[in-house]
Amino acid sequence: MDTGTHIAMGIAIGALATLDPVVAASSVTTEAVMIGVIAGSLAPDLDTILKLKNNAHYIRNHRGITHSIPAVALWPLLIIVIVLLFFPNANLFHLWIWTFAAVIIHVFVDVFNAYGTQALRPFTNKWIALGVINTFDYFIFAVHVVAILIWFLGMSPGPTFITMYSIIALYYVWRFYMRHQIAKKIRQKFPDVVKMNISPTIRFTHWHLAITTKEYFHVGRAVGQKIFIYDTFKKIPIPESDIIDVAKRDENLAAFLSFSPIYRWEVDEYSDHIEVRFIDLRYRSKDYYPFVAVVQLDYDLNIICSYTGWIFSEKKLRKKLDYLPH
Repeated sequence: MDTGTHIAMGIAIGALATLDPVVAASSVTTEAVMIGVIAGSLAPDLDTILKLKNNAHYIRNHRGITHSIPAVALWPLLIIVIVLLFFPNANLFHLWIWTFAAVIIHVFVDVFNAYGTQALRPFTNKWIALGVINTFDYFIFAVHVVAILIWFLGMSPGPTFITMYSIIALYYVWRFYMRHQIAKKIRQKFPDVVKMNISPTIRFTHWHLAITTKEYFHVGRAVGQKIFIYDTFKKIPIPESDIIDVAKRDENLAAFLSFSPIYRWEVDEYSDHIEVRFIDLRYRSKDYYPFVAVVQLDYDLNIICSYTGWIFSEKKLRKKLDYLPH
């Protein structure tokens, strides 16, 4: 989820913590727990700083090790060590248990969007992405804000947040049902479907579709239960060639391939260089596919420059490539 929603979730967990008699009995512990749960709700996303290094490093590692089983165990310990420096008289066990809950909930809710996490690492590096909730969901954020406001106005946290979590649980069930109905429609339209990527958008009834059949990729959108196909691409296997082999060794393209499950590729030859481009088909926006990896090579197959990331126009992509060191 986005940072704002994670903060709201942390405050909600902190409010619930006031029902804990040990927390409620000490103002010091109450303050320490509130800081701990907000920090725990944000900590797994500290890997966002990897963007400062480069996009390839970020794509390979975001929501990876920081959302893994060892990290879920270590984040609360790190947080409480820091919090206890400022609140040495806080109850250690209850500070740990509520902070631990905040970290677990962060990783748990991230599993439900299309990006997913490596939550079962180190047992498997597989990305778990259920694809039913957008990274920012207006409804989930709004329900948290309303519940927090009601709590601030003096309502008991028990009924307030139990009601909130019940509403959100029903909302998740409804989103799963919506996705299931869309999958059914896709199977009716494409009986030879091999794989479906159904991703939520910020609009409640709109979903991105990237459908793989035996011979084609179909890209479109579901609106309600109606399926609209915008682009169809013939499936062409990646050839075995020196150009592709060299391009795949580039860190940007390697990062793209480690993350993207459905893509098409292009190789274009120009007067002074060769360009290899891989295009993720899941995120079509305004007739453009913004998530790409591009590698430019000279005719001796030396890599000139490369890029992977989100670019929302061809003009901006060209500027980005021209800016990169040659």
